[in-house]
Amino acid sequence: MTSRDAILQRIRIHQAGRPAVPAPPVPEVWPREAPDKEVLAKRFVEELKAIFGEPVRCRSMAEAQQQLAGLMESAPWPVVGALDGPLVREAAAALPPERIQWVGPDWTPERIAQLPAGLIAADVLLADTGSCMIACGATHERLMCYLPPACVVVGRVAQLAEHLPAAWTTIAGRCRQEALRGEFVLVTGPSRTADIEKILILGVHGPKRLVALLVE
Repeated sequence: MTSRDAILQRIRIHQAGRPAVPAPPVPEVWPREAPDKEVLAKRFVEELKAIFGEPVRCRSMAEAQQQLAGLMESAPWPVVGALDGPLVREAAAALPPERIQWVGPDWTPERIAQLPAGLIAADVLLADTGSCMIACGATHERLMCYLPPACVVVGRVAQLAEHLPAAWTTIAGRCRQEALRGEFVLVTGPSRTADIEKILILGVHGPKRLVALLVE
């Protein structure tokens, strides 16, 4: 038995003779006002605009498809790389097959970085900061949040949460699924940094452009 084991054993023996102490209540650091989804959507749009993001509200998935096609033409992006999933499949359904490339585990970072834009789905949208939470279970999914110079995130109004604590139930539910691994990436606007002269530069450490298609 090591010294550590001996100390822990003495602690357990001592604790065993004492009554259990109830856990203190979890403090509510950020109160939940639970506003309706329209209030959350307006807050999300305002916050994302304030950090140089480009929120686009879409009344339907058909409108989101049109907005995506318009973005590709105006940018212009000859192709868009996409992470496979139901929401992304819906948003990209109107694109010609040759305009979309489905990024998989066999893609190298160099190949992902050559994409002009990435199309990914949000798992949670945080209204108070204009942030998109993306569940990344594999390396290529995480790199899609960082490497393409433009990032298009698709999310639904129903996925909006007031703030991070209000989203804990959704996050915890996903984390309890043993088959899922990885991490959540928080995307809050395009990448930005400033040097000692306080000059703001976009796109140094990640996408220079972030577009959020917010679908009703």
